[in-house]
Amino acid sequence: MEIIVGLGNPSAKYEGTRHNVGFETIDRLAAKYGITVNEKKHKALCGRGMIDGVKVVLAKPQTYMNLSGESVRALADFYKVDPSDILIIHDDIDLPVGHIRIRKNGSAGGHNGMKNIILHMGTQEIPRIRIGVGSKPQGWDLADYVLSRYSGQDRTLMDEAQDKAASAAALIAGGDMAKAMNTYNTKKEKKKISGGKKTESSEENRDQE
Repeated sequence: MEIIVGLGNPSAKYEGTRHNVGFETIDRLAAKYGITVNEKKHKALCGRGMIDGVKVVLAKPQTYMNLSGESVRALADFYKVDPSDILIIHDDIDLPVGHIRIRKNGSAGGHNGMKNIILHMGTQEIPRIRIGVGSKPQGWDLADYVLSRYSGQDRTLMDEAQDKAASAAALIAGGDMAKAMNTYNTKKEKKKISGGKKTESSEENRDQE
């Protein structure tokens, strides 16, 4: 059994916002594998089905982002799964729009939903797929930015990223984390020369957490 959780905020008010990329990816997985995600339980909208022969639960917590851990904890307790059998999909402002990074574990990296999940689960050993939504423009409030919607090319990039994230999630559910990482992790940027010295991109530094 694999539980795949996409993070976001409930209600139509938040549909299509940067913070809801996890919800949108779950919707793509559900459509691809014929899983209906409409059962209200464990503080989430859930759906059970099969992905390439593996039993899965798809879930969209309805607690609002900052309390996502309440739903994830309830799911883990009910299905009696280890944290390593739970995959979290969420937005990340520290990655460029449309970039994907898959990790087996690690810190929350400043993401409040992930912070709450780690708090409730009592461990950082939780796989996750981070989908980049880009950094907030100068002068913007962070909350306003993550609750804003895409436009133009960004929307196209995010559609492509969610398709890739859904495919990566299917591989991870099947136990092939290595293939998912090798196939879908956005390549690290090359080191740049600055003042005669090599410097690493912020994305490279982030992956060393």
